[in-house]
Amino acid sequence: MNNNNTDKATSFRWIICSLLFFATTVNYLDRQVLSLTYKDFIAPVFGWSDNDYGTITAVFSIIYALCNLFAGKFIDKLGTKKGYLWAIFIWSLGACLHAGCGVGTSALKAVGFLGMMGITTSVWLFLACRAVLALGEAGNFPAAIKVTAEYFPKKDRAFATSIFNSGSSVGALAAPLSIPLIAKYCGWEMSFIIIGALGFIWMGFWMWLYKKPAENPHVNAAELAYISADDDAKQEEVAKASDEGPKISYTKAFSLRQTWALVLGRFLTDGVWWFFLFWTPGYLSDQFGYTSDSGMGMALIFTLYAIVTFVSIYLCKLPTYMVDKRGMNAYEGRMVAMFVFACFPLLALGAQPLGAMSAWFPAILIGFACAGHQAWSANVYSVVGDMFPKSTIGTLTGIAQFAAGCGSFMVNKCAGALFTYAAGTTMVDGKEVEMTKALLAGGAQYARPAMEFLGYTGKPAGYCIVFGYCAVAYIVGWTCMKLLVPKYKPVEL
Repeated sequence: MNNNNTDKATSFRWIICSLLFFATTVNYLDRQVLSLTYKDFIAPVFGWSDNDYGTITAVFSIIYALCNLFAGKFIDKLGTKKGYLWAIFIWSLGACLHAGCGVGTSALKAVGFLGMMGITTSVWLFLACRAVLALGEAGNFPAAIKVTAEYFPKKDRAFATSIFNSGSSVGALAAPLSIPLIAKYCGWEMSFIIIGALGFIWMGFWMWLYKKPAENPHVNAAELAYISADDDAKQEEVAKASDEGPKISYTKAFSLRQTWALVLGRFLTDGVWWFFLFWTPGYLSDQFGYTSDSGMGMALIFTLYAIVTFVSIYLCKLPTYMVDKRGMNAYEGRMVAMFVFACFPLLALGAQPLGAMSAWFPAILIGFACAGHQAWSANVYSVVGDMFPKSTIGTLTGIAQFAAGCGSFMVNKCAGALFTYAAGTTMVDGKEVEMTKALLAGGAQYARPAMEFLGYTGKPAGYCIVFGYCAVAYIVGWTCMKLLVPKYKPVEL
């Protein structure tokens, strides 16, 4: 136990929060490399279609989901320090492995492996690398949420979570300014290696700085008292820092309405964020012709995620205002705030219509929609800490992440298939290609015309459909959560 009795409280919890922020930033940089190199660098080399890319992003999502189901248990059992180290080591290794897919494809083709089940060799190799990446990345949020519960009282957890969770948007903000340029001047392979190496650097800082609050020499007694302010057995917890209470079984967890509220809140909404994360660079290239390495393409994506970063942090102060100024309990204040956040994605309905005037309108509207998601996501995470004991947080966060990954799988796979279908196909030189490419090639006898929807034709029609889902998903998710848990009801084991 820390015996530093200085009257003025230290603020080391914010140093820990900054480490969580940087880990999440690296997490999303690694995840974003593929989306920023797919359309303009990788697809031309391997001949991928949108359906191929949709398969890769969807399989990443479902493996990520499955790993999350066990990642929370892994973090609870192994402990936050060791668990986080293993997680970031595995995902950084997986990120670097992507660089070998080009050589691996040539080698496998040389020995006669040409893919199976309609999936090409290159897609199989990228799927394998994404699986390793997903395995490691699954540990990030269960570990970060558990650390937040260890280092912050309930009233501050949403704000602390919003700060580290904003690392996802900061990573997405830095990505368009760095990854396309690395790919352009050093090759797409080096973009995976350079970004992947950042995780190994983070591991050194984590080993040096992290210990539990009661054991950390950088946390004095005053800060420790503040951290433990809303614990019923504060003194006992300080004396027995390693005794966090009873664990929870999956059977017990899935018998609780609170668990299903979290599951539906994540399942219905997380696919929206992942769709915009994975498909926005391709959307700007398809719709407006701005490649990811062009000045305009980088400016649009940078602006989008700048909005996400700053607006989401500001929005996440709303639950604290509801608790401190309006006198609501943590859950009640959070649900009121989450309804406000759920309204922001409705702006995505205007992306396609206003895109006819300028690409800036979709970028800005998607930015505000994603800011609403980030605020929503931070508070869904914090609902776990509000309703469940600390000893179960890793497990429940893992379950919620599993639901999120399943939702993302469905959105990304459906989006890839939809975009390929919506574009229409024809035969050019004996090969099936998109209708727009066929027209550029001189035209041919159409095998199937492009899809039409609400006045849009081809891929714009597909984007219109997916944007519609993205807009309403949060209102539906909020309604489900409110119906399952209308009032604050903590879980007792």
